[in-house]
Amino acid sequence: MTLYYTLVFLLLVLEMAIFVGLIVPLPFTWKRKLFAFISESPIIAKLQYGMKITFIFILILFIDSVNRVYRVQIELSAYSKDATGAGASALGSERMEVQARKFYSQRNMYLCGFTLFLSLILNRTYTMILEILRLEDRVKQYEGNTKAGGKDSARIAAAGDMGEIGRLRKELAAREKDLDALRRQSEGLSREYNELSDKYTKDHLDNTPKKDR
Repeated sequence: MTLYYTLVFLLLVLEMAIFVGLIVPLPFTWKRKLFAFISESPIIAKLQYGMKITFIFILILFIDSVNRVYRVQIELSAYSKDATGAGASALGSERMEVQARKFYSQRNMYLCGFTLFLSLILNRTYTMILEILRLEDRVKQYEGNTKAGGKDSARIAAAGDMGEIGRLRKELAAREKDLDALRRQSEGLSREYNELSDKYTKDHLDNTPKKDR
């Protein structure tokens, strides 16, 4: 195994270890602190950026290994057609060499493919765990747990006035202000209507002759 495929294998082992670490059951407080550190650490951010570049090279290796498997398969099919009669023994060693190259090409293809596939699984698992932590914080806030919205919770999800509870409170306050304004306007219109009604009745009575009253 060449050096770069050895590094790919080590990366695959590291990904498996990280995946096991993600799915290990931990207390909610420990998990929240751990993921808050991961999401805000500048060192982790640089490592993630470097890993993205590394996975691009692994993708190139995967494409190259698929191409090699395809070419070796065509070459092996050609040896199978030629290996008839007296030429079978002469082509035996060459055919074994082609089969060995096919094995190594398939091994490299599977190694790069599983490494890329596991990277996608890790990314999705990490995102889902963050979402679960946000939802658990929201549930605890809805239940009135004052300890739920701590410092780590604020770093994982922007809870508070910009959260859903704060937004609903702002909407409720705005609706109450609108209702107060409508109530005052209604009272003013009712008062003006009564004043105009009284004035109209008084003017009507003053202009009516006494014999018609």
